[in-house]
Amino acid sequence: MDTEITLRVDGAARSLTVDTRTTLLDALRERLRNTSPKKGCDHGQCGACTVLLDGRRVNSCLVLAVTVGDAEVITSDGLATDDRPHPLHDSFVEHDGFQCGYCTPGQVCSAAGVLAEARAGWPSHVTEDLTAEGVTLTDAEIRERMSGNLCRCAAYANIVPAVAAVAEKEGVR
Repeated sequence: MDTEITLRVDGAARSLTVDTRTTLLDALRERLRNTSPKKGCDHGQCGACTVLLDGRRVNSCLVLAVTVGDAEVITSDGLATDDRPHPLHDSFVEHDGFQCGYCTPGQVCSAAGVLAEARAGWPSHVTEDLTAEGVTLTDAEIRERMSGNLCRCAAYANIVPAVAAVAEKEGVR
């Protein structure tokens, strides 16, 4: 069954007709031609399709487009503002944290979600003091929070310093 929906993607409202079984990832890539999120495993296991949905990171291959409603969808491309890269884009370049380009947009979106979660004080599985007011993004915290994003290129060692540098600049480390 087809239905009309409006998605707000990277700051722009986009109307389209989709089968109600269409995932957010397929709506973005195949219908809106937004190739920033990548289709990796299509099972929510690799994180290549990670986008921010109302500021929270999600695997867009696991979200039905019709359930998104008026939510704000931000892709890695949408993190850039005024034709300037997001600090995470710059930091991934500076620290050589980029992989093949297939997994990087999901990694960058996930890292943006990690910073937002830390700013909000959300604990992770490795947070030692659950009663503390804030979360300090240690290397272990960054690794745990980024663990949902996998890459076959094995450039993981440089992702933690890239995220840590931005966390330091933003005062969440």
